[in-house]
Amino acid sequence: MALVDSIKKLSTNAVGAGSPVSVMFGMITNTNPLSVTVDQRFELTEDFLIVTEQLTRYEIDLKHKHNTSTEDTNDALVNKIVIREGLNAGDSVLLLRVQGGQRYVVWDKVMT
Repeated sequence: MALVDSIKKLSTNAVGAGSPVSVMFGMITNTNPLSVTVDQRFELTEDFLIVTEQLTRYEIDLKHKHNTSTEDTNDALVNKIVIREGLNAGDSVLLLRVQGGQRYVVWDKVMT
């Protein structure tokens, strides 16, 4: 029985020492370059951040012309549509600390 207990203790210590993923909250302080303040304790620069695609700005260019008659052409009413706004200073975000604590995934915006 002592060997089984030793194995259990070693595996528990290995998981704890590996700094498994943890959830944190932060606030975007700057967007270019990206920086996030975490729990008003420390600041992460973009070197430590991984941003998911859903948090990047995405817009569609609609610039085109269409004929209404043989001689007239009209420009589109709107040139661009913003699908996703992206991150802005002051946004609250949900962060996941990657195992080991060296990188953080900016997972989503938090509505407050």
